[in-house]
Amino acid sequence: MDEPLFQDIASLFLYLRRFLQETIICFVGLTAILYFLSPHFLAFFQAHLHQRLAFFGVLEPVLALLKLSSIGTLLLLAPWILWRVSQGLIAVFGLSKKFSLGFMMAALLLFYGGATFCFFVTLPFGINFLLSYQSPHLRPVIALSKFVDFVGLFVLGFGLIFELPLFMTLLCRLRICSYKTFVRYRRYAILIIAIVAAVLTPTPDAFNMAMMGIPLYILFEAGIIIARLVSPPPLS
Repeated sequence: MDEPLFQDIASLFLYLRRFLQETIICFVGLTAILYFLSPHFLAFFQAHLHQRLAFFGVLEPVLALLKLSSIGTLLLLAPWILWRVSQGLIAVFGLSKKFSLGFMMAALLLFYGGATFCFFVTLPFGINFLLSYQSPHLRPVIALSKFVDFVGLFVLGFGLIFELPLFMTLLCRLRICSYKTFVRYRRYAILIIAIVAAVLTPTPDAFNMAMMGIPLYILFEAGIIIARLVSPPPLS
C-alpha cells in the first residue's frame, strides 16, 4: 500500500473515531441537562396536541422523559453533526468549502423545516383523524410512552426524509449517478418510499403511511429537478 494512501485512510479513521467520541459525550451530557427540562416540554406537547396522557408502569414516566430528552438532544445537535459531516465531505471527496457550507445550510433548513412541518401540520391533523373514531362509549386512553414514541419518531422521521433532495443532489454532484438514474428507476423509488413509510411510522395503517409517504414522494420529485439543475457537466 502506498504511504500517502495509508496516511489518508488512517486520518479518516481517526476523524471518524474522534467524531464518534465527541458525539457520544455531547449526547450524554446534553440529554442529562434536558432531562430536567423535559416535563415542561411534555406539557407543551400535550397542550399543543390537546392530549391527556396516562402511564401504566412505575418506570414509564422516567423512561418517557428520558426518551423525550434524547429526541431534544438530537434536534439540538443537528447543526454540529452536519458541520462535521460537511468537513468530512471536504476531506474525503475533495469538495469545495463553498459547496460544503451550502450543503450544511441546506441540510439544516430541510431538517428543521421537515420537523417543524410535522409538528405544526402533520401531527395535529393526523392525531385528530386517528382519534375521530372515539364515541361516548369508546374513549381513548393514551399511554405516555406511546405518545412520546409517536411524536418523536414522526418529528425526527420527517426531519430526515426532508433531506432526500439534498442526498440526491450530493450523489449527482459526486458523479455517483445522474438525475436520469432517478427518473429511470422512479417506479422502484415509489416502492422503497412505501417501505420506508411503513417502517418509520409508529402504526402500520394506511393513513399514517400516507402522511409520510406522500411528502417523501414529492421530495423525491423535487430532488430530481434540483439534481438536474446543479449537476456538473458530463466528463469529456
